[in-house]
Formats: sequence, C-alpha cells, structure tokens
Amino acid sequence: MLKFDEPQCRNPSCFFCTMKEPNPFRRRSKLASIFKEIPRTESKDHVLVLSGLWNIAMSEPDDPEFPSLGLFECMSKLIQKAINNTAWLLKDQNIFIPYYAAHIIGSYAMNKEDLASLAVDSKALVVPALLELLRGRISWVEQRTAARALGHLASHEKSFEAVSLFEEEIVKLSMEIATTCLKNVYKSFLGVEDSLRIKYQSDLLTRGLGGLETENQKAEEWGLQLQMWSLYLLNCFASRGKSLDRICEIGFLKKVIAMWGGLVNRKSPGGIGLIKTLCKTELGRSRVSEVREVIERLCDISRSSDDWKEMALDTLLLLLKDSNVRYRVIDVLGHCLVDLAEDVVVGDRVAQVVLQDYHKIKYSGLKMNSEVAQRGIESLWEVKVERKKKEKLMSETELEERRKMVKSLKKQGKKKFLMGLVEEAMEIYTVGIDLCPLDMVGDRVVLYSNRAQCCLLLKKAESAVSDATRALCLSGVDDPHGKSLWRRSQAYDLKGSARESLMDCLAFVDQRLQHSSMERVPYYAAQMIRKQMKDTWSFSGFDSKSG
Repeated sequence: MLKFDEPQCRNPSCFFCTMKEPNPFRRRSKLASIFKEIPRTESKDHVLVLSGLWNIAMSEPDDPEFPSLGLFECMSKLIQKAINNTAWLLKDQNIFIPYYAAHIIGSYAMNKEDLASLAVDSKALVVPALLELLRGRISWVEQRTAARALGHLASHEKSFEAVSLFEEEIVKLSMEIATTCLKNVYKSFLGVEDSLRIKYQSDLLTRGLGGLETENQKAEEWGLQLQMWSLYLLNCFASRGKSLDRICEIGFLKKVIAMWGGLVNRKSPGGIGLIKTLCKTELGRSRVSEVREVIERLCDISRSSDDWKEMALDTLLLLLKDSNVRYRVIDVLGHCLVDLAEDVVVGDRVAQVVLQDYHKIKYSGLKMNSEVAQRGIESLWEVKVERKKKEKLMSETELEERRKMVKSLKKQGKKKFLMGLVEEAMEIYTVGIDLCPLDMVGDRVVLYSNRAQCCLLLKKAESAVSDATRALCLSGVDDPHGKSLWRRSQAYDLKGSARESLMDCLAFVDQRLQHSSMERVPYYAAQMIRKQMKDTWSFSGFDSKSG
C-alpha cells in the first residue's frame, strides 16, 4: 500500500505546529511571539487559532502557561481592533473573534486570582476592551461574554480594583442590561425568522450540531445567562458596599425579584442572590423593606419547592433581625410567619426573631399596622409557646382523649367533604388542627393538607398555600407530602404565581415517581407543567413587531 506524507506546514508562526513543538523552551518562546503577532497581522487562520484557544481555556482554565505569555494582551487588542475597524471585523470569519477573545479572558479569570490579576495588568487593557463589548458595540452575543468575563474579574479582590475604576458605567450598564436584555434578544434573534437571523450568531449557538430547535433553546439560555451575569456583576459591587444607592432604586428592586435563570440556569440564584446581598447592608434592608412586592415574592419563594427557597428564607431572616425594619416586614408577611415558623430547618429561628418583642404587643400596647400581621404574631405565639406549655401540663389521659378525638374528626371531615359539604369539612379540620397534640405530626400533616384542599375548592388560594406549606414543613424535606405538593401547586396556579406552581408540580412529579412503580407522569400534572412552562417563559410578552 502506498504511503503519503502529511503536507508540511510552511508557516513558521503556525500556532498548531508550535503546540506540537517538543522543546518546552522553544515552544513558549514561539507562543509568546505568536500572541504578539496575531493582533498586528491578517490571516484567515486567526479564527481557527482563537477557536483552539477557546477550547483549551474551557478545558484547562487554571493553566497559567498561555496567560503568562501575553494571551490577555493579545485578546484585548483583538477586541479593540474589532471595535475600531469595522472593515476588518466583517472580513472573512473575523466576526467570530471578539466572542472567542472575551470568552477566553473570562475562562482564565474564572478560578485563579493570580490569573485574574494578570489579566488586569496595565499593559493588557482588558477591562476597557471588555467594557466596549458590554456597551453593546457589536451584539448581545459578545455582550454576554463580556459580562461573564467582567464578572469573573470582579469576583477576585486583586482584580476588582481595576474593574471598579469604571464602577459608575459598569453598574449603570449592568442594571440596564438586566432589565432589557431578554427583550433585546427576542427582538434581534428569537423573534426573527430563522432565514433572517445573523448567521454567525446561529453558528456560535449550534456549532453545527442540531437544527432550529437547538438554536432557539441555546439562544434562550444565552439570553438568560446575559441577565444572570449582569446581576452577578452588580452583586460583586454590592457585596463590597459599592453603588448601593443606585442598585437599591425601588423600581429596579421590583424588577430584580422577578428575575431567575429558569429551568435551564437553575444553578444561578438570579435576583434573589442580589436581594440577599443588599439585605446584608443597612441601606439595603431599609430600601428592600419598603417594597411590598419584594417581600411578598420572598415569602412565596420561601413557601415553595424553588431551588432558592432557603436563600429567600435567609433573606427574610436578615430583614426580621433588623429592629429598624422588622415590623414593616411583619406587616406585609402577616399570617405567612406561622407557615415559615413550622419549617423543620429554620422554623424555630423565624419564631425566635419574630417573637423577641412579643411582650411589647402583649403588655405595652404595640400595634401592627395590619390586623392580619397582629393576628399572625399572636397565632405564632400560641403555636410555638403557649401550646407547648399547655400540652406539657396535660395528663397522659387527656392527651390520649385528644388523640382519639382527632382521629374521629379526620373521619368526620372526610365524610363531609365527600358529601360535598366543603365548608363544614373545613370547619371540622380546623377543630382537629386546634386539638391535635404537637407530637401527632402525621395527623397534623393530613389535617392541614385536607383543609388546603377545602380552601382550593372554595377558591381561597392564599389560605390553601398556607395550609399546604404547613403540611409540607411538618412532613420534612427528605420525604415531602405528595398531595400537599400538588395542592400547593394548584393554589399557586389559582393565585397566578406560575413559577412557584411549576416548581411544586415538578417536585410532586419527582416524589410521585420515586414512590410509585409507574414511570409515567400523571396527565393532570403534565398539563400543569405545560401551562406553567408557557407562563414562566422568560421571553413571553415580547412582540417583535411592537416597539
């Protein structure tokens, strides 16, 4: 069989040939020379080199070799060249270069503080170059990689100082991007016919794998990531006490609390992460406590199966611990406090914080602005303090009588419910809840859950959420009560809270599949998921034809 030699590369500055150089000293010397040459020269091969560097940076982001040889300066010069020379940018495949360059910077700045510090070296001018992309000088695609890179640089103490030199503009841009980027992505890409879309963006999204569906899914994911990276950038400033007054604008806070990464970016805390950071500061707590929509949303997320439930609950605790804003928050939370106080993990902490000044209400005449809040605190005191005391003083005979009565009431309530006498059933369940000893956890779960079902049929959404939450808090995190998950999902749907309804429904399906031999999702749950997926789609409401 004939053998053919591979064609020899005649380019002495070929990046790929240099990577095969066995002598490490010669290899490093050549690479340093190549990184200097690339911004000064024109070649169709540059985009291939950048693509190769992108792959290496993604797989080995902690390797200091390339950054130590002038890679950051090379990347920043390429970005500046793209901004300043439109003719060059539109030539051959150069349009891909700014995206790759910003992504490479972000990857190497991601984990190692020393590499991030090297990136902001005065010679590299990385931050000004990335700032050009963040301004949207090319498109939302490059804007995303710039926000990612700046976020990584801002996360390290050594490199944050260089980023903070542009604090005012970066904060302003990040707030603007966070609130408008999804609409921009829809209008410039998702809402555009596939034949009219900018080709290089489609190529970057799919990389030749998958069709239109993959392209759309990836565009949605990148759009959400752009929003999340913008929030992360703001978080880097807020965590250091920077630009708090601007970030804490009431209008912005109302928008931020609704921002989340969706199911495709479940690892991102979204707006809740920024709200929690703000609540670690006195100014932040003061401003957040003034926004009813934020407090109500934190409360709903705390009473759901959301991935960031614990963070929302921690944020509420930060607010409740501050005596300057505590009662303002309690006025909004009202009866929800009792729901949260039943939580097996943090319930006692919630009760302790809320009830620390109860004597002022009971003995000093302190009044809440809201009657609901007043009753909520009194109910919380009854459940967490008085009831425990009363049961400790009860004889075993009395407790046993109560247990028998509760069992009987459960049966009576169920009978009334099946007869269609929902209100009567609800009253019976309420009596059962009041009589049920605290150690009868399983019965309390059923009573609360059954009363939640009654509330659902009576269209009392908030009461249904409350009762289902108490049942779930009592049943525990490891094995949540399935019926209560489904009932709370329905209640949130009735309330119009699609995100919370969706997360509870997904948790219900997961729990159902774990405890059932059947591997099929119940039809009614599938219908709910389909409905809430549509309602929680981050790009809904954007009409490409409207202004």
